[in-house]
Amino acid sequence: MKVKYALSLPGKTTALLAVLLTACLVVITLAVACEEEEEGAPTPGDTPTAAETGTPTAVGEVPGITDTEIILGADFILSGAMAAVYATIPQTIETYFDYVNETQGGVCGRKIVYKVEDNQDDPARAIEAVRKLVEQDKVFAIVGSLGDAPHSAVWEYLNENEVPDILCSAGAHIYSADPEGHPWTVQMIPGFRMEGVFFGQYISENLPGKKVGVLYPNLMMGTDLLAGVKDGLDPDKNEIVSEQSYEITAVSISSQVNNMKNAGVEVVATNATPGFSAQAIKQADRLGWHPQWMLSYINADEMMFQFVSPELLEGAITFQALKLATSTDDPAVAEHYRIMKEYDGPQPTNFTIYSQALAELAVEVLSRSCDNLTREGLMDALESIKDWHGDLLIDGVNISFSDTDHTAFETARMLRATVEDGKGKWEYFGPLYLFEEQNLE
Repeated sequence: MKVKYALSLPGKTTALLAVLLTACLVVITLAVACEEEEEGAPTPGDTPTAAETGTPTAVGEVPGITDTEIILGADFILSGAMAAVYATIPQTIETYFDYVNETQGGVCGRKIVYKVEDNQDDPARAIEAVRKLVEQDKVFAIVGSLGDAPHSAVWEYLNENEVPDILCSAGAHIYSADPEGHPWTVQMIPGFRMEGVFFGQYISENLPGKKVGVLYPNLMMGTDLLAGVKDGLDPDKNEIVSEQSYEITAVSISSQVNNMKNAGVEVVATNATPGFSAQAIKQADRLGWHPQWMLSYINADEMMFQFVSPELLEGAITFQALKLATSTDDPAVAEHYRIMKEYDGPQPTNFTIYSQALAELAVEVLSRSCDNLTREGLMDALESIKDWHGDLLIDGVNISFSDTDHTAFETARMLRATVEDGKGKWEYFGPLYLFEEQNLE
């Protein structure tokens, strides 16, 4: 009070005192600044970030992080023809997060909140959904978003805004091919180019001399498969005699099937979605044509035996890296069933097995970032993962990341459709296939 009163006195003496006091303050400030520089204190503009120091950023400074919650988000296909299948993926992820929240108190002493928006398998809707999650809901990270076409519209936005875009369920090679240019995106599912390489290798090793056809959607995921098959095939053993693309908006792909039959195709490799795969197999049967079918892992679920009779699907080959939902005698699968039942999750399928594996990996990444709960810290934690093996992964499949490797699954085994007592099921066979980047050169 005395200081305020003295400085408010009128007159020249007061003005002179004010000037002298100001000068003293300047001298003191400069002296302190010089002392700090001599002691090596950072100068303005050189302040280390939380990621550099390892010091947790104060709550409120990081979007999606509060004293009690970690808010995550994702966009999924929740409406449309395939919603009944794909909607179980976010449902399972949220169910597993609920389980972790209740049994472990969440992660880093905070409950996980999972906000999901419908992208309707449409790029324009994906933009709306992701912008809402980032700009309105203020999510910490995007985790597990699904759909190649939708994700193509949002991943640049997420990288430009330095929002973690991790464990995305999109298979085009671009989502993991450029970790340096797109350091915030990390792919969970196997790339379709990798799948094509595996198919090509299998065909040349086991079906030499057979004529090959490739059926694929007219998207990057489709051209990736085609390129992979070409890379995997031994040209001295097998030849691609028919390349058939289709629009994902098509009502029928009968003409493409007819073209492959007329070209003498004996082995068909495809990454068509389950509906189109079923249509192709049925059309081939109507033509009296029964090639060896090599179906994408996106068809590797018991639901395919509902779309196509087990007898027609028998012998079809696909591949996977996860334990099967039918393996209920396996402790990890049995535990999955228990969690889904007790926490109101969907009925277990191979899709829900995948989804829980994704959620388990997300929890592992979060748990490694507790000392630096920032977006940069989350990415550092993810890239620290080496040879991680979740209980739902098959033997021999481990997940590693680095600043140059942003793909989770790079190893898998083949599955074959078999029939027993009139019922169809998938069974593993053969060796592990390991993807190597030089196959793409």
